[in-house]
This record gives sequence, structure tokens and C-alpha cells, in this order.
Amino acid sequence: MSFQVEGNLLLIVFVSYFGTKLHRPIMIGVGCVVMSLGCFLQSLPHFFMDRYEYESTVSVSGNLSSNSFLCMENGTQIFRPTEDPSECVKEVKSLMWVYVLVGNIIRGIGETPIMPLGISYIEDFAKSENSPLYIGFIETGAIIGPLIGLLLASFCANVYVDTGSVNTEDLTITPTDTRWVGAWWFGFLVCAGVNLLTAIPFFFLPKTPPKEGLTNNAEIVKNDQEEKQKEVKKEKDGITKDFLPFLKSLLCNPIYMLFILISVIQFNAFVNMISFMPKYLEQQYGKSSSDAIFLIGIYNLPPICIGYIVGGLIMKKFKITVKQAAHIGCWFSLIEYLLYYLCFLMICDNSPVAGVTTSYEGTHQDLYVENILTGCNMNCNCPTKIWDPVCGENGLSYMSACLAGCETSVGTGIDMVFQNCSCIGTSGNSSAVLGLCDKGHDCSLMLQYFLILSMTSSFIYSLSAIPGYMVLLRCIKPEEKSLGVGLHTFCTRVFAGIPAPIYFGALVDSTCLHWGTLKCGESGACRIYDSTNFRYIYLGLPAALRGSSYIPAFLILAILRKRRLPGEEASSGTVLVEAKVTGKENECKDRHQNSKVSNNDEWKTKL
Repeated sequence: MSFQVEGNLLLIVFVSYFGTKLHRPIMIGVGCVVMSLGCFLQSLPHFFMDRYEYESTVSVSGNLSSNSFLCMENGTQIFRPTEDPSECVKEVKSLMWVYVLVGNIIRGIGETPIMPLGISYIEDFAKSENSPLYIGFIETGAIIGPLIGLLLASFCANVYVDTGSVNTEDLTITPTDTRWVGAWWFGFLVCAGVNLLTAIPFFFLPKTPPKEGLTNNAEIVKNDQEEKQKEVKKEKDGITKDFLPFLKSLLCNPIYMLFILISVIQFNAFVNMISFMPKYLEQQYGKSSSDAIFLIGIYNLPPICIGYIVGGLIMKKFKITVKQAAHIGCWFSLIEYLLYYLCFLMICDNSPVAGVTTSYEGTHQDLYVENILTGCNMNCNCPTKIWDPVCGENGLSYMSACLAGCETSVGTGIDMVFQNCSCIGTSGNSSAVLGLCDKGHDCSLMLQYFLILSMTSSFIYSLSAIPGYMVLLRCIKPEEKSLGVGLHTFCTRVFAGIPAPIYFGALVDSTCLHWGTLKCGESGACRIYDSTNFRYIYLGLPAALRGSSYIPAFLILAILRKRRLPGEEASSGTVLVEAKVTGKENECKDRHQNSKVSNNDEWKTKL
């Protein structure tokens, strides 16, 4: 994600400014084509890499009928970290990451013109009272895309990464296992094709469509003349003359700068919440990656789409002013923020893993002191770092069948059942199956409460999004809109999009209880987290960040009480719109001609 942001940052400010002086739809179309190329490059490593091998005491390619991975005195371990330095060097020198790096940068470059130029294109040629509704539709489309993407990702995550190349029936892991890797590459190929098809319509859109609301030929001709005069002025002045004055004007605009500060703080919070929400659902509620992604898409994104449209309709129906929009955005956001604290009540306990979160007797133990070996498995010659969990019939999970003291097995693949497990019970027929134990009905109920609250919060917060965005657009001059949107995007990406996943990921990793093992004996991905501390970080840090963002929000409300914004001038045109609706436009024009009032404000006063 950071590499994509860097590619976006390379051009965002300049494209936002210079793009308004060029053919904006064509630039957006070119951006879609470039994004398609970036997605295709990101999928290539799958076709060049070897098959994925996960750590396991049970060899997929070996003889599954062998009991050498079970509890046997003086037995042999099937999985051992390799000590062959040539294999380790080969892994380090792999250049597959270059495809991901270059693809992400190219995709970020292609994404650059879409939102800044698209928003300014709508703002320039739409009625002021219709603009919020249109932007609401655009933002809704920006959510529908991720919704479809999450559903696609859920499908891909449920398909094994090397499907078609290996016999999936021999696998000893399921999508709920932290070692599972889904078919990530398939989603990139689909996105590449969709981006390419999406680019086609933009090449046929006009550079300067007629201003919305023009009803007769005279108005259209006059609008075309004004646009030509603007183009001539741009050619005389040059395309770079206004860049620094516009930039200085934006930096000296207190409302605009405070809005950027709010966006940076809140974007830090939301990037963390969105990026790590699948992992949070996995660790807190025991869901698979596929199910977690699917639940996020179903419960969170549709309410956001509805909220965007409703927010736009409210702005259009009631002709909300900029000051009113600022209050709506602030108070709706604050209501959602207070509801957010209910998430701290919807908790589940840590998964009971013997030797990690609980003792072998099932009692709680110090989470950061592993007691892997005990009397029931001391003589089993078990590997102590390999994560290959099994669930015992006593409700406890164990790091491997060997550590559970299991002596025999029945079946192959994921259906394998381990028997005669000395650590599970005293009876000779105590058994276990592959995978962690389920967290139970109470935890599933907490998950439902969490998802319902998340859905409600998403809808309420989305109601504030369009009014808030209109404050951003109307607090700056019309000729500065594209640059203003681009600079806003630049700041949120630099100060939130890049650093947030880095520091938040480091904090999340600090709650890890057991790390996986790579071929060369190095630590791999985290297999199980302390769900309590994970919850405090995942919910607590965004809560603190969002809370601090309301200080500049209240400052904006205070400033708006004392000054008039450039965007408010457009709202005065609603009187003329009402005159058109009631059929009194001609009467108004006749009255204007008879009185020979040249000042437009005086004419509106007489109306």
C-alpha cells in the first residue's frame, strides 16, 4: 500500500493543478489504463515463484500414513528448519518483490488524476445545488468498487494460492488457519481487466461540457464564449503562472488548513481500522480471512453508500449552506464517535492454546511465558517452534499433534484424526482434529453485536462525509478547487497513508504470542496474538486520534461564524432558480431591463 501511495504522491499536486488546463476526461482515461498495467505487473510473481510451502509437522508430499510426526520416543521430526545456506541465500536474492514494487508505483501514478480532476470537472459544470448530490454519487461509486473488490477478495482468499498446481485434498490446513494463503494473484488480474474497460468511456467525454441549467441557445453561446476567453487567458498567462499564488492562497486559508489537519488525523485512524479489521476479526472472533473480508464488505460498505446518497439528497433538498454543512458534518461525526466506544464491550477471550495462553491443565497462565513441554509430552521428541495446531476433544488447542501427546492417526489431509493423546485426557481414546478450537456461541454473539454496531456507525459517519467535503470545496476559490483537492489528497497520503500502517503494524506485532518459523530458522508471520492487548491497540489508538481531531473541527465552526466563504456566493443563485421554477423568470428579466439596474445583487434584492 505504501508503494502505491508513493507513486500517487509523485504527481498528485502537479496533476491536480495542470490537469484543469488540459483535457480532464482523457487524463482520467489514461490513468485507468496505467492502473491496469500496474495491477497486471503485481500478479506476475505468482507465475514465476515456486509453490507455497507452509510450516507443518505433517508433510503434504510425504507418506501421510507414517506416524513419525506423532508422539514417539526417539522419533524423527519431518519438519526441520533447513541448515543449507544455499537455499537461504536463494530466498534472500529473490527479486519477485520488484514486480510488486513497480506495479504498486505504477498503479499509484494511474490513480492520481481520477479524484481531483473528476471532482473539479463536476464542480465546474454542475449547478451549485446539484453538486453535492453528484459528488455523493461519485463517492458512492468509490465505495461500490471496494465492495465488489472485497467480495472478490473473499472469494480469492477462500481458494488456495496454488490451486490447479497441487491436490487440495491433501492439504492439512483450511482457510481459518493463519498459515493459509489465498489466490491473491487472481484478484489483480480481474482488476487489470476492469480498469482497462473502465478507461474507454472517458476518451469520448467532452473537454468542456455546457454548464448545467443553461436552457436557451443564447446562454449556451455565452457560456462557450466565456470558456474560450478562459482558454485564451490561460495560453497568454502560461500554465505555471498561477501555481505559486494559488498554493500561497491555500496555505494562508485557515479553514482549508484546519480541514487538512482534521483529515490527516482521522485518516490515520481509519487507515489503521480498515487495514487491520480483517486481522482483528480473525484474532478476536476466530473468523477466517475469507469470512472476515466478506463480513466487512456486507456490513460496512452498503450503509456507507446509502449514507453518501442520503447526505447528498439532504444538501440538495434543503439547500444547505456551507456553515450548516459544517455543523452537520461535525455533529454527525461526533455522534458516531461516541457510539464507537461500545466496541470495547464486545469482546472474546484468547483462544485456549496449551502452553501459550493456558496451561495443559486448562488454567490461565502468563501469556508471554511459553511452557510448551510438560510431563505428558516431554519424551515425545516434538518440535517446539512449529505451528501446526490441533483441537482436542477437551476444548483445548495444542500447537501440534505431537505436543498433544497423540500416538496414532486416522485419515489423510484435513480429515485426519489423531488418537491416544496423552495430554488431552487420561482415557486411552482421547482424540484431536486439525485446526484451532472454535471460540463458542458467546463469541459468535459478540461478533454479531460488533457487526451491527459497525454497520450503524458507518451509516451515521457517511451522512457527515458529503457535507464535510462540501466545506472543503466551498472554502476555497473556484479556480483553486482542483489544486486544493490535490493538495488535500497529498497531505493525507503523506502524513497518514504512509506512516499509519507502519507504526500501527509495529504496535500490533508487539502483542504476538507465537511467531511462525521459516526455512532458515528465522521468525515468520505471527500465528496467534494476545487478543486483549490487540483489542486495546486496535480500538484505543484510533479513538485517541479521532478524539483529538474535534479540536480543529470546533475551531472551524468558530471561524465560520465570523466570515463569508467563496462558496457561499454560489448559494445566492438559488433565488434565480426558484424564479425559474415558478415561471417568473421572464417577469424578473423585464423588470430588470425596465429599471436598467446593472447591479445583479440589486436585482436579486428586488425579487
